[in-house]
Amino acid sequence: MNTKPKILIVDDRPENLVALETVLRDLDVDLVRALSGNEALKATLHNDFALALLDIQMPEMDGYELASILREEDKTARLPFIFISAVYTDNLNVFKGYERGAFSFITKPFEPQILRNKVKFFVDKHMQEISLHNLNEDLQKKNEELENANKELDAFCYSVSHDLRGPLRAIEGFAKILQEDYAKDLEEEAKRILGVIVGSTMKMDKLIDSLLLLSRMGKKEIAKTIVNVSDLVQHTLYELKTDTQSGNHKIQVGELSPAMGDSELLTQVFINLISNAIKYSSKKEEPIVEIGCKQSDGENTYFVKDNGAGFNMKYQNRLFGVFQRLHDNRDFEGVGIGLAIVQRIISRHGGKVWAEGEVGQGATFYFTLPQIQEV
Repeated sequence: MNTKPKILIVDDRPENLVALETVLRDLDVDLVRALSGNEALKATLHNDFALALLDIQMPEMDGYELASILREEDKTARLPFIFISAVYTDNLNVFKGYERGAFSFITKPFEPQILRNKVKFFVDKHMQEISLHNLNEDLQKKNEELENANKELDAFCYSVSHDLRGPLRAIEGFAKILQEDYAKDLEEEAKRILGVIVGSTMKMDKLIDSLLLLSRMGKKEIAKTIVNVSDLVQHTLYELKTDTQSGNHKIQVGELSPAMGDSELLTQVFINLISNAIKYSSKKEEPIVEIGCKQSDGENTYFVKDNGAGFNMKYQNRLFGVFQRLHDNRDFEGVGIGLAIVQRIISRHGGKVWAEGEVGQGATFYFTLPQIQEV
């Protein structure tokens, strides 16, 4: 398949066409001849041109008239022209040429190198436009593939939410019936096993909820507004105190700069980080949680720090993975998805997340958000 760009050369004198072909023979292009305006119009029906070189003075249809007709056709409306003339060289006619959509104007006798450079410029531009068009088509195709993948993910989430919960709740329900109605007939080991079954179904239910939440966090449209982070954190602390009865914790809140972001998603970030800090410091005699913010290099860096169990820094890369936990579930309950949600939300806001910690000495989780730009 010939992929060379094509150039239309129009002149009523064959010797002039030969001269153009001689000048342009070193360029990697295909030249299509036309001895009149009508021949040129026919050529555009069967070819896609990168450029047209038009002689102005021609019988029946001059170069200006040809350019005007080509401009009115959808296929050639954006075709660049170079007018070539030895007669119409005054400023009025040059201006008229540009009105017709010409991109350049050369007078005869012309310097071959100048013509070659101009032609090469427009050919290169044409090839760049083709490449950009192909890239846009590829991008559109990938977007369609992504949309299809999201639809499949939605279908999967629906299946998880409805199809898996049914049998799971049946197991939990029948196990509780045994616990409540037949406990007197069961040995202690049987009661323990039933307790394990009920606990496992409840944990599985939490895992399903967490997976669905992670999926929603990744697809929810971000509605950015100026968020009062101080108010958001105070509301989060009130909710967590109600839920976890964490009144024995000493919680220190520093000055928190406002941020541009999605209030609902950022609330989820602070819920996850603060609840983790409360949980992992709960076994300390004097548990302390510190929440603060630093500003530098156009970013706000927020942090949540605790003096709890901490973690080994060599495992820090596992912290933000799905179902990745660094502590035994017997010590601290959890499903290992909260930090993955945090990372996904902050990434969608254009920020980054990381952590520092030491075993037995606590941990600090950081995340960045762009500073609000003053108008």
